[in-house]
Amino acid sequence: METMNNKQLEEDKAINEIDLIILFRKLFHFRKKLLKIIGLGGLIGLIIGISLPKTYKVEVILSPESGVNVTNGLSGIASMFGLGNSATGFGEDALNFNMFPEIVKTNPFILEMLQTPIKTQNKEKYILYDYLNSEKKPWWSYIMEAPNMAINGIMSLFKKAPIDSIPQTIDPFHLTPEQVERIGMLKKVLKVETDKKTNMTKVSISLQDPLTAAIVADSAVHKLQEYITDYRTRKAKQDYDFQLSLCEQYRKEDFDAQQKYAKFADANRNVILQAVTSEKDRLQKNLSLAEQIYSQSMGQLQVLRGKVQEAKPVFAVVEPATVPLAPASPKKMLIIIAFAFLAFVLESAWILFGKDIYHDFKNELKKKD
Repeated sequence: METMNNKQLEEDKAINEIDLIILFRKLFHFRKKLLKIIGLGGLIGLIIGISLPKTYKVEVILSPESGVNVTNGLSGIASMFGLGNSATGFGEDALNFNMFPEIVKTNPFILEMLQTPIKTQNKEKYILYDYLNSEKKPWWSYIMEAPNMAINGIMSLFKKAPIDSIPQTIDPFHLTPEQVERIGMLKKVLKVETDKKTNMTKVSISLQDPLTAAIVADSAVHKLQEYITDYRTRKAKQDYDFQLSLCEQYRKEDFDAQQKYAKFADANRNVILQAVTSEKDRLQKNLSLAEQIYSQSMGQLQVLRGKVQEAKPVFAVVEPATVPLAPASPKKMLIIIAFAFLAFVLESAWILFGKDIYHDFKNELKKKD
C-alpha cells in the first residue's frame, strides 16, 4: 500500500514538473513579446514617476518624561490643610499622550495649524492654509478635475456671491467647502503615531517644500505640547485662582479685624469696665481667628501653586525637526520595477491562460449562433 502511494506521489510530481516545463517553454516562445511588454510597463512607470511631484518628509520623535515623583513632600503639606491626595494632581486623566493621534485629527487642532505662518526655500511667505493650495499635482489630477471645474465655472456665471459672504476668519461652526478641503489636505499629510509600550510619539509631515515641512512639523509638536499642557493645568489653575480670591478675601477680613481691635483698644485705653474688657476679648478672638484662617488659606495657596507646576507635562524631543536634503518620494526606480513586473504578470497570464479562455468563450458563442 505504501509502495503504491509513493508511486502515485512520484507520478504527480513528475506531471507537475512537466506542466511547469510546458508553461516555461510557452513563455520562452513569446519572450520577445514579453520583453516589449516589460519595456512598455517600465516606460509607463517612468512617466508616472516623473509626473509625481517630489515630497519631503520630516519626522519629529518626542517622549513624555514621567520623571521622579516629586509630590511626596507636597502630599504631606497638603494633608495638613485637608487637601488629601488630590494635591498631587497625578490621577487618571481623560487626556493622555496616547491620544495624540486623535488630537491631531480634530478640526480645532487642524484649523489652528492652518493659521501657521510658514516660509518656503524660495523665501516666499504664506500661511499654511494658502500654501496647501499652491502644491503641485500630477497631470492626470487636472484631467480628472476638469469636468467639475467646468461645471463650477458655468455655475459661477449665473450665481454671484456678495462680497460680505466671503469669510475673513475661519468659523469652526460654519466651514466653507474650501475650508473643509484644506482640512482634509492637511489631515492626509500630517500623521502622528504613538508607541504604547515606549510612549514614544512620532510626528511626521510630507510636503513639497523641505523648509515648509520642517516648520510645520516643529509647529505641530509645539501645539501638541501647548494643547496637553493647557488641559493638564486647567483644573489646577482654576483651583489656584479660586484660592487666590479666597486669600484676598481673608486678608481683608484679617485687616478689618486688626483695625477694629486697634481702634477699640485705643479708645478704651484707661477704661476699666467689665463690658469693655469683654468686648476687647471678643475682638481679640476675632482677630486671632481671622489671622489663623488667613494663614491656613495662604498655606493652601502655596500647595495649589505647586500643583500647577507639577501638572505641567515635560516632553523630551528625541529627534528634532530638520530640513530634509533629499525627497522621500516618489521612488522612481521602485515605480518602474513595479509597473514592469505588473506588465510581465498580466501578459504572462494572458499568454498562458487568457488566450485559451478567450478562444473557448468565442467558440461557444459561435456554436450558439
